[in-house]
Amino acid sequence: MRIVLLGLVGLLGLTFTHCGSSTQTPALLCDTTCLKDSIRFTGDHPTKPTVVLAPNQCQADTLLWSYEGMGVNRKIGLRTVLGHSVPIQATHARCAFDGNKKAWLLFNDCATGRGYQIKLPYDKRESISVRSSGINAIDPKFNIDPELMAYTDRGNIYVEHMTKGTNAMMTFREQVPIDYDRIHDHIDSVRVTTKKIWVRIKIQEQWKELEKEIDLETIDK
Repeated sequence: MRIVLLGLVGLLGLTFTHCGSSTQTPALLCDTTCLKDSIRFTGDHPTKPTVVLAPNQCQADTLLWSYEGMGVNRKIGLRTVLGHSVPIQATHARCAFDGNKKAWLLFNDCATGRGYQIKLPYDKRESISVRSSGINAIDPKFNIDPELMAYTDRGNIYVEHMTKGTNAMMTFREQVPIDYDRIHDHIDSVRVTTKKIWVRIKIQEQWKELEKEIDLETIDK
């Protein structure tokens, strides 16, 4: 598998609930003015799988993915997937290819820093899936092993190996009112490897450090 990285560092269910917001406006993660050129990724499989984010009127507009010999590009509007427009720049997007089986597109909203993770299967019989609570290493305070993805549901943090499909989780032991558009109000920093999950999180107005040993060679129940 080839991991394509663009940017500072190293999306199924959609959640758009806003809660626990602070009064301060978070700093922009990246430029929101205009996306002029397509964002393109190519895997190292012999069939040259590709993923392209094409812009329209300065916004990322259309997702296209295909490989040589596949026939017709798969194509879908990004607004159809996410429900709204998201300002994206190439510097804050990355793509991981599992041969020509699937690709994972990860990016962060330049305005809010919110992380998204989209699974793009090349088999037309399979549907795409989206997460809108991604903890992506594109954010400089999140250190995630390049083979892995992390995301949260406000009560837990989940980790998945992008090609093996193995996964693990760590509970926060209670629901935390995380606003995914202001994630650093409650999750300050995260470190994830194939052996450990560590997070600094605000629970009941107190910052706590939680960690758990994991093993991504087998599925953690």
